Amino acid sequence: MYGELTLFTGTANPDLAQRIADHLGQPLGEAQVGRFSDGEIRVEIHQNVRGRDVFLIQPTCSPTNDSLMELLIMVDACKRSSAGRITAVIPYFGYARQDRKVEPRAPITAKLVADLLTAAGVDRVLTMDLHAGQIQGFFDIPVDNLYAQPVLFRYLEQALQAEDAVIVSPDAGGVERARSYAKHLDRPIAIIDKRRSKPNEAAVMHIVGDVKGKLAVVIDDMIDTAGTLTKGGGAVVDNGAHKVMAVATHPVLSGPAVDRIASSQFEKVVVTDTIPLSAAAAAEPRIEVVSVAPLFANAIRAIHLNDSISRLFLGRPS
Repeated sequence: MYGELTLFTGTANPDLAQRIADHLGQPLGEAQVGRFSDGEIRVEIHQNVRGRDVFLIQPTCSPTNDSLMELLIMVDACKRSSAGRITAVIPYFGYARQDRKVEPRAPITAKLVADLLTAAGVDRVLTMDLHAGQIQGFFDIPVDNLYAQPVLFRYLEQALQAEDAVIVSPDAGGVERARSYAKHLDRPIAIIDKRRSKPNEAAVMHIVGDVKGKLAVVIDDMIDTAGTLTKGGGAVVDNGAHKVMAVATHPVLSGPAVDRIASSQFEKVVVTDTIPLSAAAAAEPRIEVVSVAPLFANAIRAIHLNDSISRLFLGRPS
């Protein structure tokens, strides 16, 4: 059994960390994450962590390199301070999209980050909706990959009560995820058949399934530039859907994403708080946020008490 539960956070998403701490009834630990004058990251842990069960809450979101380095340096600080166990709580796992070699001389950045975290001294990883489930196998330490679906299911159960809705996968790779939503919500499924000409660009071809006269709910794990999402939304409307909304876990929302959503056919885009919204995204009325802090709090409590967390996997793809 490890010592007292202790939480720390970096600068990537302190609001989510505070919400998790509030659900646990536990204060955030005293740590300072700043910069030297040349831009190097400076970390100071201002409390005793010897023998304690330390959880470092830090998504590796934009600015990705800074967020990742902050996490690695916090891990090193806790390791050198004799923490009993160090768990990296990474609500959004960056660098996950390069998870295999798709062409010659390509890197596998997901494996590289896994190696960096392990080498730094992480004993366990707690994350959410990995871009590819097999990334768990890149680690030689325990990895708990939570799903945002229990939170999003509750939202959709209320939102779709009086609607004739269809669950839409934005591509063939997302069919498993969409099928899970469709099964839980007892709704039909449709698939957007598209071909990607180059990264962050997609050409929508046609819709497999019936969306005519229905509310189409497009399901994805993340929204990056929103090009795929908005083109997919336009495609289902062109095929007869009378309304369209989107649900995704990670609001990366880079580049022109917010502008594309603002000018799109979507009535609503529902995301979680794994990544903090930019000022522009927070001001966009079509974007709505639901919190996954209770899920992370329950998982952290279970890990600390050596309890099972399988009950938190309600709605996992099956």
